[in-house]
Amino acid sequence: MGRDQTLVVVGAGLAGIRACESARRASHEGPIVLVGDEPHLPYDRPPLSKAMLVAPDDAQVDVQLRPASVLEDELGVRVLTSTTALALDTERRNLHTTGGDLGYDELIIASGATARRLPEDRKYSGILALRTLDDARRVRKALSNRARVVVIGAGFIGSEIASAARKLGAAVTIVESAPAPLIRSLGTQIGALCADLHRDHGTDLRLDTTITAIHPRDDAEPDADGRYPVGAVELSDGTTLHADVVVAGIGASPSTAWLKNSGVQLHHRDGGVMCDEHLAAVDETGAAIAHVWAAGDVAHWPNPLFDRTMRLEHWTSAADQGALAARNALAAPEDRRPYSTVPYFWSDWYETRIQFVGVPQAEEVLVQHRRDERGGTVALYRAGQRLIGVLTIGRPDLIMKYRRLVAGSATFQEGVDFGAAS
Repeated sequence: MGRDQTLVVVGAGLAGIRACESARRASHEGPIVLVGDEPHLPYDRPPLSKAMLVAPDDAQVDVQLRPASVLEDELGVRVLTSTTALALDTERRNLHTTGGDLGYDELIIASGATARRLPEDRKYSGILALRTLDDARRVRKALSNRARVVVIGAGFIGSEIASAARKLGAAVTIVESAPAPLIRSLGTQIGALCADLHRDHGTDLRLDTTITAIHPRDDAEPDADGRYPVGAVELSDGTTLHADVVVAGIGASPSTAWLKNSGVQLHHRDGGVMCDEHLAAVDETGAAIAHVWAAGDVAHWPNPLFDRTMRLEHWTSAADQGALAARNALAAPEDRRPYSTVPYFWSDWYETRIQFVGVPQAEEVLVQHRRDERGGTVALYRAGQRLIGVLTIGRPDLIMKYRRLVAGSATFQEGVDFGAAS
């Protein structure tokens, strides 16, 4: 890209800010425009469901990724907050937004994902979800009065919310439709261990159960928006739970509605952006679309380390993909690099850190250490003769060593031997 050419990044989250930083490190001197639909400057998401929920006020937890002075003065990024992408014209290289049209020479789609919400949240107050900074503030306020809390979904977000609520002294029930938490992420066997972690800390866990109805509080008056305070939830097993707060931890969907009719191929199931190995967005034929890239929660791409297409909603992947998408956008075609990674994520429950590297689609899961003398758990995942994944609970000293083994295509036996020596 020439000195006067413009890089536009849609999405003011981690992937977006890393793209801007990477472009400057790659000596791009032209304009960079960062488009975000929230009123806030870029901020970090992991603390929203962890430290921020138990902090007495915002001053206790700094979530801002970069202050305005760094974005504008040091990086020379023009940040457009409260600006929503509406449509993309890849032929004219034009992005249509609520703030007007933006021309671009290279564009990076890093628009992230939107929390799935219950349809009843428009009818009742006290029904919440957690994805944004403003969501976290609402959830924190709702939890602050030792409320009776029902969390829908025992995934990572739901479990972190339950953990924070228990720390604040709330009575917490998690309602999960599957027979164990995190089956898709970790498998049934490890999901059972996670269930034990909830029960050990006094969380009421209802499995193989769904919510069938939500009821208002008795004799309650509607608020200014005409919503009634929630009072109870009815479950598919016939029981009723009293609740002051209901938090939906039921996942998120890629924020890509604005890309319909753009020629960008969207995934048939979740609507994420289909990419090639360099993170270039592709059209319906699978051919790369010139000058359009994707990174972070929206991007599906072929990961050669595991010979499969992936979309990762992980902090490390968002950071790495944002940086590489910008470098590839600025590079000559022969200098572009494919993106490959060993997926890594972590979650904090009840002062315990859960970490996973690799992929969970295994033929065997071996729990090599369970609550050993160091208080931790280690589980190894096997496909064929290869070590493809490792879970640790309370053993943060080991996870990056295991990640290097997985990255190097270590055999399962090598993983077992390493664990025995650890």
